[in-house]
Amino acid sequence: MTQNVQVSDSYWLQTAPGGAPRPALAEDLDVDVAVIGAGVAGLSAAWELTRAGRSVAVLEAGRVAAGVTGYTSAKLTVLHTLVYDRLRRTRGPEGARLYARSQSEAIEHAAGIVAELGIDCDWETRDAYTYVRDPGRVDELRAEAAAAEEAGLPASFVTETGLPFPVAGAVKVTGQAQFHPVKYLLALAADLEARGGRIFEGTTVQGLDEGEPCRVRTEAGATVTARDVVVATHYPIFDRALLFARLSPRRELVVAGTVEADRDVDGMYITPEENTRSVRTAPLADAGRRLLVVTGEHFTPGTGDTRERFARLAAWADEHFPGVERTHAWATQDIDPTDTVPMVGPLHPGAHHTYVATGFGGWGLSGGMMAGRLLTAQITREECAWSGLYDPRRLRTAVREAPALLKTQAEVARHFVGDRLRPTPPVEALPPGEGAVVRAGGDRLAVYRDEEGALHAVSPRCTHLGCLVDFNAAERAWECPCHGSRFGTDGRVLEGPATKPLERREI
Repeated sequence: MTQNVQVSDSYWLQTAPGGAPRPALAEDLDVDVAVIGAGVAGLSAAWELTRAGRSVAVLEAGRVAAGVTGYTSAKLTVLHTLVYDRLRRTRGPEGARLYARSQSEAIEHAAGIVAELGIDCDWETRDAYTYVRDPGRVDELRAEAAAAEEAGLPASFVTETGLPFPVAGAVKVTGQAQFHPVKYLLALAADLEARGGRIFEGTTVQGLDEGEPCRVRTEAGATVTARDVVVATHYPIFDRALLFARLSPRRELVVAGTVEADRDVDGMYITPEENTRSVRTAPLADAGRRLLVVTGEHFTPGTGDTRERFARLAAWADEHFPGVERTHAWATQDIDPTDTVPMVGPLHPGAHHTYVATGFGGWGLSGGMMAGRLLTAQITREECAWSGLYDPRRLRTAVREAPALLKTQAEVARHFVGDRLRPTPPVEALPPGEGAVVRAGGDRLAVYRDEEGALHAVSPRCTHLGCLVDFNAAERAWECPCHGSRFGTDGRVLEGPATKPLERREI
């Protein structure tokens, strides 16, 4: 791999089966459940609900599985870096056991779906490792291994791995999985539709009236009337329980390339060191080679130079896996909760028929599958042992971990105020392919100069809550550092919670 990183689409999206877009919702519709979002959480919930006998409509602003789920590293594991020792301390041993059990059962359930539907999604069983190279952190990993084992997982502390470099120690959990997430979800969507469920792509939701029944309003003016509504848009597009104050966006980069099959690392790896490094491989059509997937360099959207971060990640891959031929580079986005555990359940304290799934903290595949089962149990009024653990209405743990919440809000306030005081470059200084927030005619404008030299200007105010966006030169997108909304150079929404584009401006 060289360090001149050109951003591509994700490997998962490039190698998924094609197909014509599904039509947008064009007329009013009545169903039992409306699911907003067709990623892993939304489609898992919709599929489970359809199997439970509910009529379901899925409303997706883009394409099925083409959002955050299409850009994941695609590891299915209960080993979520370093989580069990912290859960043991903050939620008690029973909370850690419930977390482990809920995630384990979700992965086992997914394996059953793959077998039942005969899904060709490159499913492979692999062991998962969280490793460190710093001897000073070994005790931390020993405690994590002990906590994970106490939580009921097949966990142990080891010092040998399949990585091509030594480690000081690692937590190992056996019998985990990796797969092609887009192939899996497309098969799930097809089976959902075969069972009577309906999926509408290109359908942006902009309003929700809670009641009996609920009413979901789309940008095009159609209304879906439903007894229950699930908001599964990764970052919620509705904030009716101050969820925004308890969530923070995190962007992460991926580089991938081919390697000889005999250099397979034989496992899934992650370290909290070096601003995170995650490693796995995937099968290729050429049985003699595999795809090496390296992830890391997490950062808040709209901050810093993404090109430099891609270069650092590529350099790390070059150093540790020399000779790898890079084929792909992309980025993904995660949402971290301030108190460790995802938020899955009623949308707010007064909600009776509206639900949310968010805050998966980088582990949205097992978390989304878990959420689909949990939300189905709640909507069908079945008991679920871990409903309380994931309940978004929880306050005790939010108060206990208040420093994280206050830090998140301090960052938002710093960007909201400080970014308005930032000096702005002159428009004339923008080279082709670059963008910046500038002053023109007394106003701030977000201006991008394309490769032909033409200028494209939009409002720099994020349409979510008004923070100023900044330009990501590697991906050529405007990003909001407050809550992670992302926009194209023409202002169109790439990622929420914003649902409206940046307004176009004239220079």
